[in-house]
Amino acid sequence: MNEEKIILKMEHIEKSFYGVNVLKDVSLFLKEGEIQALMGENGAGKSTLMKILGGIYSKDSGTIAVNGREVEIKTPLAARELRICLVHQEISLVPQLSIADNIFLGSELKRGLLEDKRAMKDKAKKAIETLELNVPATTKVYKLSVAQQQLVEIAKALVFDAKIIILDEPTAAISQKEAESLFNYLKKLKDKGISIIYISHRMEEIFKVCDSITVMRDGIVVANKRTEETDKSEVIAAMVGRSITDFFGNNHPKGTEDILEVKGLNNRYLNNVSFTLKKGEILGFAGLVGAGRTELARAIFGLDKIESGEIYLNGERIKCSKPYDAMKCGIGLIPEDRKQSGLFLEKSISYNLTLLVLKKFIRGIFVNDKRRNEIIKEYSEKLTIKMAGIGQHCAQLSGGNQQKVVISKWLAYGPKVLIMDEPTRGVDVGAKAEIYHLINNLANEGYSIMMISSELPEIINMSSRIVVMHEGRITGILDGKETEFVQEEIMNYAIGGKVDEKYKS
Repeated sequence: MNEEKIILKMEHIEKSFYGVNVLKDVSLFLKEGEIQALMGENGAGKSTLMKILGGIYSKDSGTIAVNGREVEIKTPLAARELRICLVHQEISLVPQLSIADNIFLGSELKRGLLEDKRAMKDKAKKAIETLELNVPATTKVYKLSVAQQQLVEIAKALVFDAKIIILDEPTAAISQKEAESLFNYLKKLKDKGISIIYISHRMEEIFKVCDSITVMRDGIVVANKRTEETDKSEVIAAMVGRSITDFFGNNHPKGTEDILEVKGLNNRYLNNVSFTLKKGEILGFAGLVGAGRTELARAIFGLDKIESGEIYLNGERIKCSKPYDAMKCGIGLIPEDRKQSGLFLEKSISYNLTLLVLKKFIRGIFVNDKRRNEIIKEYSEKLTIKMAGIGQHCAQLSGGNQQKVVISKWLAYGPKVLIMDEPTRGVDVGAKAEIYHLINNLANEGYSIMMISSELPEIINMSSRIVVMHEGRITGILDGKETEFVQEEIMNYAIGGKVDEKYKS
């Protein structure tokens, strides 16, 4: 390691809360102009370590050196004076204020006793131009997209000449296209000598953007490698403490009995889609954004109108013009956006988990609390939902536990076919492993699962067959029994570069 290029040294950092040691002899080194990933499950210690660097928490012991000088960072202001800026996952801008006012909020520039509005506007303009955010600095923040607001948060750091920027899940709330733009901006900052600590659970972007990867588990650093010297399997194993095989669980044989058959489905999003789903099968659906996978799920579940085509369940034709029809037939949908479509976030776990099965414990105006609590206990234990109690609001749960509540809600209802749209999106690696094992167990119990995912390793390791879609039509169906799944082949089908003869129109 080249000592001259090291801008930050955190050595032997320890931190305890109420007698619980959450950081244990943690050391982290950051080079000038380096983008370093900081990875780990929820509770691994990443946020605590970064809050110490950002002056939000104080360390119990250890040393921090910036540019070779040992420092004490006891407040966020002290961090800012050392040119360290922490950009939180949750955007903390005031919607009714302008970009310039938000950037300088609490640190207003003065000319005498008065605020120097012109100077603040000019500095803000320069910062947002660096990030190619082509809007006036006087624009009110509520008029910006989430991605643009994210750039304003980064612009705050640039205005105060930050040399170390900590980004916590910066792409969590933005589209893939917006994320690509963000990556380009980060590379420009890197070229200017700015160092970035990048916290994310998303493997694809980590390997695309970061120069090195540091992994934490249970309050200690368990791995630190150059990105080109490692791979996803090794990083996952370091994060969860087990191999990739254990991570995804054991593959199971699919049944031979067709439970769901879709024939020639057409609507404004779908073009002659046909496939079968077998009893106890995990059928993967791969494709790029806009391929039509979510639209297919919505059509089967009765959310989108079907113009032509047929759906059969257990050999009988069904018509699902609305979700209630699909539910009566035994089809459930776990949507891709659980916060918008899967949960009432401001309602309790109890409310959400039993929402679809109210008839089981309500008689007239009376509620059978004993039966309701039995259902909650059964599924919260089966899915190991970590909660303070059944009255806790779902908004207070981690992403993984929120997803478990959504899945529990449907298991309590008891569908034959469960459509899972991006079932592990926005959850940490540990929760992903739990959800993978749960999905495998459900398949072994006889549930038939349509699994839509944008993560190819997930699709490849979980599915017995993979349906690949491109622009609303199926381009190929790959069988894991006949050939080993290959990412390059799946991508070739996904971009439309290859189309199976059966699906050529």
